[in-house]
Amino acid sequence: MSQILHSNIIGEGKPLFILHGFLGMSDNWKTLGKQYAANGFQVHLIDQRNHGRSFHSPNFDYDILSKDIFEYLKHHELSSISIIGHSMGGKTAMQFACDHAHLCHKLLIADIAPKYYPPHHHEIIDGLNALNFDQIATRTEADNVLSNYVKHSGTRQFLLKNLYWVEKGKLGFRCNLDVLSSKMEEIGENISATASFTGSTLFLKGDRSEYIVGNDTDMIKRHFPEAQIETISNAGHWLHAENPSEYLEKSMNFLNY
Repeated sequence: MSQILHSNIIGEGKPLFILHGFLGMSDNWKTLGKQYAANGFQVHLIDQRNHGRSFHSPNFDYDILSKDIFEYLKHHELSSISIIGHSMGGKTAMQFACDHAHLCHKLLIADIAPKYYPPHHHEIIDGLNALNFDQIATRTEADNVLSNYVKHSGTRQFLLKNLYWVEKGKLGFRCNLDVLSSKMEEIGENISATASFTGSTLFLKGDRSEYIVGNDTDMIKRHFPEAQIETISNAGHWLHAENPSEYLEKSMNFLNY
C-alpha cells in the first residue's frame, strides 16, 4: 500500500493543491492558503516526500513525486484539481499535469521553467549539514552556525523552519537532509522531454528572479501550449512571499477564470 503525503486541508469548495519548493513545507503557504480558502477553494497544503511531516524515502525524482500526488488524489477521492507549484513544487506540478491531464483542471507554476537547472544550493546544504545537534541546543545557536554559510537572514529563517524538538532539549530536522543532500541533481532535472499538457496554464515569475528568462518561452510553450506568462513586480524567486497581494490577485484571476 502506498504511503500518503501529509497535508493541511483548509476550507471547502473546488480542490486546490499547493506544492512547496526545495527544503520548504506546507506551512510556508498557510497565509495564502487561508486566502484561497476564503475565495471558495478546498486548499490542500501538501508536504512532499522527504519534507515537512511527510514520509522519508531514498527514492526521489519528479516521476516519483508526481506519482505521490496521484496517490494522494486517489486517497482523498478527488476527480479534478487545480494545482499550484513553486520552484521544485512547480516541477512536480508540471509532471503531474502532463502525466494525468484529465485530472488537472488548472496548472499554476510559480517561478520555475521546464528546463534543467545546475545544482546551486551547495552553501545551504553545507550549512544545514554543519548543524551538529549534539552541540547545538537552541534555534539561535543554529542560526549563528548557519550564518557562516547563508548570509541572508530571511533565507535562514525559512531553512530553520525545518527544525523541531525531537525530544526535550534535542533539536533535529523534519526534512530528510541526507537524501536531499544526495539528490541535488534530481532537484534541477527537467520534466520528461516528451511531456505536455494542453490545459489552462499560468506561469508567474518574479521581475527580479532569473529562474525564468526570455528565451525560456519557447520551451514553456512546447510543453504547455496554452501557457500564459505573467510577471510579479518587486519580487524575486519567493514571489508569493515578497509581493503576496499581486501574487494573490493574479493567481485568483487565473483560477477563477
